[in-house]
Amino acid sequence: MYKNWQTILLLFFVSLFVVGCSGNDGAMGEKSPGVEEKGKVMMATTTSTADTGLLDFLAPIFKETTGYTLAWTAVGTGEALKMGEDGQVDLVLVHAKSSEEAFVAEGYGVERFPVMYNDFVVVGPKEPIAHTEDITAVFTRITEEKLPFISRGDDSGTHKKEKGIWNAMGMDPTTNPQYLETGQGMGATLTMADEKNGYCLSDRGTYLKLKNDATLTLELHVVCEGASDLLNQYGVIAVNPQIHPRVNFLGANAFIQWICSKEGQEAIKGFGVEEYGQALFIPNAGEDR
Repeated sequence: MYKNWQTILLLFFVSLFVVGCSGNDGAMGEKSPGVEEKGKVMMATTTSTADTGLLDFLAPIFKETTGYTLAWTAVGTGEALKMGEDGQVDLVLVHAKSSEEAFVAEGYGVERFPVMYNDFVVVGPKEPIAHTEDITAVFTRITEEKLPFISRGDDSGTHKKEKGIWNAMGMDPTTNPQYLETGQGMGATLTMADEKNGYCLSDRGTYLKLKNDATLTLELHVVCEGASDLLNQYGVIAVNPQIHPRVNFLGANAFIQWICSKEGQEAIKGFGVEEYGQALFIPNAGEDR
C-alpha cells in the first residue's frame, strides 16, 4: 500500500533533509515524555472535520504519539485543494473523491488514502416532505413546489455532491426562485436554512453537532437519508514535495500513517459516541467506498 509513498519519502529525505511548513494554528496537544518535539504539520481540510470537533479531538493524540503539532485551515474542499496546489499546506483532508484523484493525477498530491466516511442528509422542516430515502423525489419536489433550498454554493465537497445530484437528475435548481447560495460553510448554511424554514444538504456530523448545541435551538429535521449516492468518503493526501520542496513532507507522511493506523482509526471510531449516541465518522482506511 505504501510502496510508492515510501520510495518518494526516502528520495526526498536523502536529497533535501530539510522540511518547512506554514499556516494558522489549529488545536495543540501535549506530547508524552520521551517523544521528541518535531514541529508543525499544516493541513487544509473541509469545514466538517473542524466544525464537528474531530480535529480538536485527534490533534492532541497525534502529537502525543508522534511529537508533531497538527495545525489546520478549514475551508471548502475546492479551496483546500487549491491551497495544496499552491503549496500553502503540507497535506489535505477532504471529501470529493473525483477532485482528489485529479489533484493526484495532476501531480500536486503524492497518493490518496481513504480515511473515513459518514453520509449526507437532506434536512429541513418536517412538512411538507415526509422522511424518505428517495433523494430524487425530494429534490424534484423542492424544485416543482418552489420550496426554500439553501445551498453552500462554495465548491466544497458538500456543494459538489449537491451539484452532482442535480446534474444526474437533469435539473437546474436555479429555476426555483427560493434556491439560495450562501457561499459559506456548513454551519452558516444550516443556520440560514433554519431561519428560512428551508431545506439543505448537509454532512450528518455537522448537522448532529449543531442540532445538539443548546445555544442554537436548530429546528431542522432529517427528511432524506440512506440513499447509496449520499455516502460521504474522506481522503487524505500529502502535497508533492517535487513541486513544492518546502512542504513538511515527513510530517505529512507521519500524520497519514498515524490516522490510517489502528490507533488513529480507533480514535475516529470512538469520536461522538458518548455525546451523540453514534460515531460521527466511520473509519475505513484501506477500504475506499
